Amino acid sequence: MALEKLGSKPDGFQRRGQAWFCTTGLPSDIIIEVEEMFFHLHKFPLISRSGKLSRLISQTPDDDDEEEQSFHIILPDIPGGADAFELAAKFCYGVKLELTPINVTPLRCAAEYLEMTEEFGEGNLILKTEGFLNHVVLRSWKDSVRTLQSCECLMPLAEELNIVKKCVDSIAMKACTDPSLFGWPMTEGMGMQGMQSTKGGVLWNGINAGTRQRTAHLDWWHEDVAELSLPFYKRVISAMEAKGIRQESIAGAVMYYAKKFIPGLTRRQGIAKTLSLTSAPCEADQRELLETIESLLPDHRAGNTTKFLFGLLRTANILNASDSCKKSLERRIGLQLEHATLDDLLIPSYSYTVETLYDIDCVQRILQHFMAGQQGAESTLVNPHGFEEGGFMGSPSMTPIMMVGKLVDGYLAEVAPDGNLKPAKFHSLADALPDYARLFDDGLYRAIDIYLKAHPWVTEEEREKICSIMDCQKLTLEACTHAAQNERLPLRVVVQVLFFEQLQLRNAIAGAFLAADGTDPSRPSHINPATDLAMPGPAVGGDGWNNALQENHVLRIDMDTMRSRVHELERECSTMRHEIEKIDKPKGARGSSTGSGSAWNFMSKKFGCKFKLQVCESQEKIVESQNVSKRNMEAARSSRHQQSSSVA
Repeated sequence: MALEKLGSKPDGFQRRGQAWFCTTGLPSDIIIEVEEMFFHLHKFPLISRSGKLSRLISQTPDDDDEEEQSFHIILPDIPGGADAFELAAKFCYGVKLELTPINVTPLRCAAEYLEMTEEFGEGNLILKTEGFLNHVVLRSWKDSVRTLQSCECLMPLAEELNIVKKCVDSIAMKACTDPSLFGWPMTEGMGMQGMQSTKGGVLWNGINAGTRQRTAHLDWWHEDVAELSLPFYKRVISAMEAKGIRQESIAGAVMYYAKKFIPGLTRRQGIAKTLSLTSAPCEADQRELLETIESLLPDHRAGNTTKFLFGLLRTANILNASDSCKKSLERRIGLQLEHATLDDLLIPSYSYTVETLYDIDCVQRILQHFMAGQQGAESTLVNPHGFEEGGFMGSPSMTPIMMVGKLVDGYLAEVAPDGNLKPAKFHSLADALPDYARLFDDGLYRAIDIYLKAHPWVTEEEREKICSIMDCQKLTLEACTHAAQNERLPLRVVVQVLFFEQLQLRNAIAGAFLAADGTDPSRPSHINPATDLAMPGPAVGGDGWNNALQENHVLRIDMDTMRSRVHELERECSTMRHEIEKIDKPKGARGSSTGSGSAWNFMSKKFGCKFKLQVCESQEKIVESQNVSKRNMEAARSSRHQQSSSVA
């Protein structure tokens, strides 16, 4: 810490209880009272330096009978109090004292109050303190921060004397500058190649600094600035933004400040640490701090701030912050929702009017902000078939909307067991994203199944409405197998699942035959059950032929798997047919209808649905049509070979 020595005389002041005495050998002729402290001084040194004291002494009546009372002056509102006046009095006597970044502001304000200008003495206290501020304090980072801290109890005079503005500008300028330019140690890689010591240490002004080495990072100033009070901190951050500092650095500083002064902001901050705070601010102060922190955050998308924003939003709900603050936090989260995790979305509901355990309305508003940002941003165009230009959407470079789709499916599965979650709210949240946000609907199907299992009282109409969100064409084979045997799904949905499952099998078999055809080695680029059997791809040649053979081998394996699935379905239908025939055998004239009806109910419960017979007949027709199509394809292929041989 920088300092400057003033005066040359030895210290001639002595304290006795609540009084200071000047031990110069002469009796004191004036008593000045400051904050219950009495200073027994002499008139001449004071009037030769202070205009205010000179005027007060001259206005005091000179009465010999009341001499002791006539020279008693009270200074009730001097800046800096008794400590600052003590230093100012020592300066008037020429006693040795030290100017430091901590006491220079109180001394400067006291000198202004006492009118210690050049008119009452050359090199007076105002000139000395101003010179120390401008030429010593403002050139140092640490000293500027300390001096700004000392201004907190001296407002508004420190603001009127321009001390606060000078310190704020100095701090902002140095935060935007390389720290090596104002006296910090630097490594060899930072530019001081010729100042490294022989032992490989770092030099501080030519001396080996040893453990005092500090590396210049973007966040080197966060800890120092966090010592400031909230009003000064806000002014420093605003000044840094005006000077063009990087937004990432501003965001990191604001996050550091918030985590330091808002208890329990992050979940990792344990309860014991929160309770150990000796001077935890009250709820109103915390609310003001949180709203100020939110206003200081820059408007830019950064994945490292997503978890922090969710922590602010939870705390804002607890502290009952303003609606504008909450809406702004939700908007910020929505702009970078793809960086969130499932744990972030699980925001507890703190309102007595909300019945659900988690705040689902808040998540839905965040999704709306995300979709609005996606529509306004320049994102990759997605075609109606679900493929993006230049690659498949299932590639590692997933679009943000697909990442959010997977996140929302996990969130739906997490909140689905809540008994107070209404079907309409579940439907609206699941339907908030477009169709192309999900490559497969397995996650959505899982969430729907959990919801239907936890809400058995939901009507059939509501079940169909909930299941309408799911696209049966986008279910994988495993999901189709589970859904076909799911008793909780409506009848229409199960029929659709079975139909598209058979359609997938047919398309895969047809694609395998087309790929195995020697006259046309090309294969479809992608199979989409919702469109044609195959989308034609470019002709394969050279290395593409080997790739086609490998893909053909893979398709044959898939075809075998699907063929085994078809055989399994056939066996199931056959078993059901035999069971139904046994039930339909006459058991007597009386009660025959009743017996068959009860048996049919028994079979319905056993096999899990009431429409297996119709499904079996449809499956037989599908298998028969597949066999016919196979024979037609083989005949067409043989005819093409004959035509080619005849032409040859």
